Amino acid sequence: MAPLDPHSFTDSTHTLTTHIALSLYFDFPSATIHGAALFTLSSPHSGPLCLDTRSLSIHRVLSPSTLSPLPYSLSPFCDPIKGTHLSLSLPNDAALSSFLITFSTSPSSSALQWLSPPQTFNKKHPFVYTQCQSIHARSVFPCQDTPAARIRYSALLNVPRELSAVMSARHVDRRLPVSGEGYSNLLPNGFNSLWCSETRVVEEFDMNQPIPPYLFAFAVGELGFREVGPRTRVYSEAADGVLEAAAKEFAGTEDMIRQGEKLFGDYEWERFDLLVLPPSFPYGGMENPRMVFLTPTVIKGDASGAQVVAHELAHSWTGNLITNKNNEHFWLNEGFTTYAERRIVEAVQGEDRAVLSIGIGWRGLNDEIKRFQDNLEFTKLKTNQEGVDPDTFYSQVPYEKGFQFLWCIERQIGRPAFDEFLKKYIATFKFKSIDTETFLDFLKANAPGIEKEIDLVLWTEGTGIPPDAYEPVSNLYTKIVSLANEFKLGRMPREDEVADWQGQEWELYLENLPKVVEASQVVLFLS
Repeated sequence: MAPLDPHSFTDSTHTLTTHIALSLYFDFPSATIHGAALFTLSSPHSGPLCLDTRSLSIHRVLSPSTLSPLPYSLSPFCDPIKGTHLSLSLPNDAALSSFLITFSTSPSSSALQWLSPPQTFNKKHPFVYTQCQSIHARSVFPCQDTPAARIRYSALLNVPRELSAVMSARHVDRRLPVSGEGYSNLLPNGFNSLWCSETRVVEEFDMNQPIPPYLFAFAVGELGFREVGPRTRVYSEAADGVLEAAAKEFAGTEDMIRQGEKLFGDYEWERFDLLVLPPSFPYGGMENPRMVFLTPTVIKGDASGAQVVAHELAHSWTGNLITNKNNEHFWLNEGFTTYAERRIVEAVQGEDRAVLSIGIGWRGLNDEIKRFQDNLEFTKLKTNQEGVDPDTFYSQVPYEKGFQFLWCIERQIGRPAFDEFLKKYIATFKFKSIDTETFLDFLKANAPGIEKEIDLVLWTEGTGIPPDAYEPVSNLYTKIVSLANEFKLGRMPREDEVADWQGQEWELYLENLPKVVEASQVVLFLS
């Protein structure tokens, strides 16, 4: 076996999947999904084929043309990181270009968050959503769960008719179920007979652009939406005030999309819709193409939550179009996206606002380096993650050290040249998954002599913060940091000094305060 990814059972010598057609029946009472998946391979394949699963019950593996069973086996143990290895045996005498698997998820699926009505905004209906990053798509359906294996997909979601669904895909139709569609007649445990129940509807979706499996996403609940631009709707549960507040917060989204296109090239995904999830969503945002997921905490009433949207929008070029080959090169996703986000923010909200973001990131990077002083591998851009859960590696290092590396290159070759480099980089590698070496080769070919000016090995493989990293400079940034330093001397900022501060100013100020303060040093500002 020749592993393609330290976090996947996928074999680099095996044919990769190019398309998956899913039929999914959502059973809310049992918090499970019963599914049929038709896999299409890039070329006919015979012999063993390795797939990733976690907490799935595999019912049957079939030839789609004859529905005859195909041999398969599941590893007798569950790897604590990779899950369970599903090995198919495709016939040697007649190579197949497709196969069919029926399966069921479990309530313990690591990608699925099932919410009972009391856990939702409206308190009336259940809700379910996915979070497949980094390696959790395998707990929704069997797959080659590595960013190196980009897939197109179609999906039929069979849900209670009082609910609706969204996906990281184009919405095709909402309609009555059709008997036997999408191999739904093969669903296990009697759910095939329930497919056409009068209490159910089918939401149909299609993603015709190849994406890494971690960007597969859906949400099902009582959803409403508001139009906020020609390419953007804001969705959330149909609860009082949430949609209106979200629509107001993200009213400037189209301007950000246009600025992104000026900087990085055409927006390739057609739609940029936003879904505000219930408060249990564990991240600020998730960059699912066509349907970004957001926490409700970004709705602050002053449009400052738009910076989170700017980051997820930036992923439309860096991360979604060009993806890290595996999580050892995660900085290619997040370092580039942090740089792109700040360029969009600078264009839309001004340089001071972008510098505040850089300053907050600079403080966060220094804190992370201190946190990992006993595990310096975590402070590298290119990491060794063999035997390590990628969620354990998660930190601000790939975001902020990656940003600093790109910012260093920009300073060296100049912004106009770096802008042209970025556009060429995106155009060259779009819809591909690459590694650090591929990026460095492209950089050296398009910025001749750069390796003589910047220590590329130190930046990508070295620990800590390189000496040519750069703390930002602006009048506003310097003023806030100075006020934080004065706190250490016992002086609190005057009310007139902070009267026009928004969330970012306060965040930078608090980030630069001592980690431990005396109770006597704390003053409550009352309006």
